[in-house]
Amino acid sequence: MRDMRMRNMSLPQPSVSNEFVPPTSAPAPGVPDPSVPNPIVPDSGALFTNAPALGMPALGMPAAGVSAPGAAVVGEPERGGPLRVVIAEDGLIVREGIAGMLRRFGHEVVAAVGDAAALIEAVGKHKPDVVVTDVRMPPTFSDEGLQAAIALRTADPALPVLVLSQYVEQTYASELLDSGRAAGVGYLLKDRIGEVEEFVDAMIQVAGGRTVVDQEVVRQLLGRRRDPLQRLTPREREVLGLMAEGRSNTAIARTLVVTEAAVAKHISSLLAKLDLPPDADDHRRVRAVLAYLRG
Repeated sequence: MRDMRMRNMSLPQPSVSNEFVPPTSAPAPGVPDPSVPNPIVPDSGALFTNAPALGMPALGMPAAGVSAPGAAVVGEPERGGPLRVVIAEDGLIVREGIAGMLRRFGHEVVAAVGDAAALIEAVGKHKPDVVVTDVRMPPTFSDEGLQAAIALRTADPALPVLVLSQYVEQTYASELLDSGRAAGVGYLLKDRIGEVEEFVDAMIQVAGGRTVVDQEVVRQLLGRRRDPLQRLTPREREVLGLMAEGRSNTAIARTLVVTEAAVAKHISSLLAKLDLPPDADDHRRVRAVLAYLRG
C-alpha cells in the first residue's frame, strides 16, 4: 500500500519559462569579458599597463579609419583577416606572451626570435605580413632591433614594421619613420599601451599600410628638429661650451670644480642627447662642438 501511495503522490514539477537565460560560463581564452571594464589578458606579461595611450575602445576593434587621440595614425584603412607575424623580443616571457596573445586574436605567429640576426633570417624565410620588434636586442642591448627594422625596410620598403620600445631612440626613429615612404610603419612606447586591443589594432593598422606613432615619439622628434641643444641641462651646456673652447676633461673639471668622472658623465649624456652615436673615429666630440656653434 505504501508503494501505491507513493506512486499516486503528485511530485513537484520544475517551472518552465520561455525567457532566455544567457550562459554563465567564463569567456573563451583571449576574449575580453565585457563585464570587466579593464580586462587583463593572461600571458601578456608586464608589457601592457593601464596607462592611457592610443585612446581606442577598451573592448573590441575600433572601426576602420578612426584615429586615436593618443597616437598619430595616417594612411589607408587597415586590412582584414588574420595576419602572419614575425616577433622579435629578447625577453622570453614577453616574447611568448605577445605570441600567445596574437594567436588568441586569430593571427599566425610564423616565427618568434630573440635577436636581430634571427629576425632578419626569419623575415627572409617566412615573408610575413608584419614584423613586431623590440628596439633593444643582444649583444649590446642598445638599438639592434631598430637597426634591423631599418635594414629590412631598406631591402623591402613595403614590409610593415611595428617597433615597441621603452624609450624613444631618436637617432634611428626618424629614419625608420621616413623609410618606405612612411607607409606601413609604427613606433609605440610599451608603457603607454593601455589595452591589449590597442596593441593588436595598431599592428593591424600598420599591416594595412598605415602609420601609427605614439604622440610622445612625435613630440620628441619634433623637439629634436627644432633645436637639439634645448634638451641639454644648464650644466651640460656649460661643459659643451668649455669643450668648444678646446678644454680637456681635466681642464673642464678644474674650471667647474668637479671630478673628471663627473665631466665624463656630463659629456656622455650630452652626446646622447645630441644624437651622436659612437663611431670608429670617435669624432663625436667635434660634432658636438659644431652643433653648439651652430646653435
